[in-house]
Amino acid sequence: MLTPVAPGVFAHQSPLLRNNTVVVQGDDDGVLLVDPGITEAEMRCLADDLRALGMPVVAGFATHPDWDHALWHPELGDAPRWGTAACAAFLRDLRSQSDWQQRFADALPPEIITDVPIEPFGLIDALPRDGARVPWNGPEVRVVAHPGHAIGHAALVVEGCRVLIAGDMLSDVFVPMPDLEGADDPLGDYLAGLDALASVADQVDAFVPGHGSAGDATQLRQRLALDRRYIETLRDGGVFEDPRIDAPEPGWEWVADLHAGQVDSAARRGGASPR
Repeated sequence: MLTPVAPGVFAHQSPLLRNNTVVVQGDDDGVLLVDPGITEAEMRCLADDLRALGMPVVAGFATHPDWDHALWHPELGDAPRWGTAACAAFLRDLRSQSDWQQRFADALPPEIITDVPIEPFGLIDALPRDGARVPWNGPEVRVVAHPGHAIGHAALVVEGCRVLIAGDMLSDVFVPMPDLEGADDPLGDYLAGLDALASVADQVDAFVPGHGSAGDATQLRQRLALDRRYIETLRDGGVFEDPRIDAPEPGWEWVADLHAGQVDSAARRGGASPR
């Protein structure tokens, strides 16, 4: 089901990880599809909904190369799929490895391992020219590339519609997930990423995170502040006061385990020991 976020912008949410696919309506009745997912049935449903509305997919975008953000399905068509240069390069390197399909499958939650189309995953091209805009016939979509969660991560600002598509940032169900294993300065990078999102906060009236609930401009600033406090506590030590650490409902207890693992990882890297 497509849920309106703003005039011309819709979200389609998966129940498993509350992934948000974002649909931006173009000037020619085609749509830009951002981070489609996550199961085959969900993507077929999305394709059916768009066909019923007479809105073919004319462009796609992956906010970053994580398995659940660079998916696709043949029913969505063969539109060009874009990402930042770093995102596209990462995925190209992954797909060049002989065991990439097994590595992809190993990353999936076991309950959906047979329900996610593997072959179209990661077929992303680098944005042309300076990479500052998504090339399509629709509202101006500005690319805000930034460090933080994953290599090649980017948010999108849908100008005119005044919507921020935040990728894997600003969630109300996941704690922030810095790249603690791959980045040289993961916490500094994450704070820089939050700065980049804060720099466009005055230009939007609504936002959609990669996981969880969309919100308005006030909630955007609240989540920016909440994410910043989490990262600073992970860096400096202290008591975490973050409602996302405790499971929002049964079945989400693993978020607390994710948090505990990040605390341990940050401590191993030489940071303070949060309590």
